[in-house]
Amino acid sequence: MSPRPKVGLELTEILGAAAELADQFGMQEVTLANLAKKLGIRPPSLYNHFDGLAGLRKKMAIYGIDQLYEDLAQSAIGVSGDEAVLTISKAYVDFTRKHPGIYEATLMAPDMEDEDIQHAGSKIVDLTVRVLQSYRLEGDTAIHAVRGFRSILHGFSSLEQRGGFKMALDLNESLEIIIKAFIHGMREN
Repeated sequence: MSPRPKVGLELTEILGAAAELADQFGMQEVTLANLAKKLGIRPPSLYNHFDGLAGLRKKMAIYGIDQLYEDLAQSAIGVSGDEAVLTISKAYVDFTRKHPGIYEATLMAPDMEDEDIQHAGSKIVDLTVRVLQSYRLEGDTAIHAVRGFRSILHGFSSLEQRGGFKMALDLNESLEIIIKAFIHGMREN
């Protein structure tokens, strides 16, 4: 029996289903065929929303970046200085724990130089620069700090997702120690 067509399928519903597939099975399982099957539609119907698998990956990357930004921005409300850096760090790692597939999608856009991808990512950079302002970092120094911060969070998250932390130590405590060392380094700068 062939899938029944759904009337009025929205892009947000499609991306939500793709995110569920990615989080449950990994990005390698997010194919047009698997997504269509999950949605109960025929694969060609997906072309009404994006141009093939590359178009889906671009939309998923933007969707994931937007979701990550929302979590980070929400965590930063009402906090500043060291507390904001620690809170955002926890929010970032929590996002990767809850949404490993969609986080992976943020790194798999077909063209990371794409204007839409750059725009989505710039919101996270801007938020991070604002959070780090209390350390009086300016210009290139602020961007270097943002890159370092992202590298720490991405590296920690990637190692955790791949089972790289086997010792029986609390991961959240490890993260906090690492971020406090980063904060100390920014103060010394």
